[in-house]
Amino acid sequence: MKDLPDPVFSEPWHAHIFAMTVHLSEAKLFTWPDWADAFSQTLRRYGLTKTLDGGNDYYLAWLETLEGFLKGHGVSPEKVEEVRQAWETAYLTTPHGTPVRLPRSGPRARL
Repeated sequence: MKDLPDPVFSEPWHAHIFAMTVHLSEAKLFTWPDWADAFSQTLRRYGLTKTLDGGNDYYLAWLETLEGFLKGHGVSPEKVEEVRQAWETAYLTTPHGTPVRLPRSGPRARL
């Protein structure tokens, strides 16, 4: 049997938080360069206290950055939860192999 490559994401929530961030950037809530700058600052801060393993610690830093970014853009925790629930519904109801998308009339439109 041919060796298969390692999955891009080691945990489903890693993929979900990544997809949500891309979605919010595409929705023009923030630019990708602004995101990358904020995320790199978080990674630097995390790396001061321990060696990062590139797994959960990487995505915990990602999540922390996203939460701070949303708060800084005036998005309430309630709205964050609304979008999280919409993504959960979307990925659970999207057929395998089909891109997961939020409906245009859903939480994205109200951010």
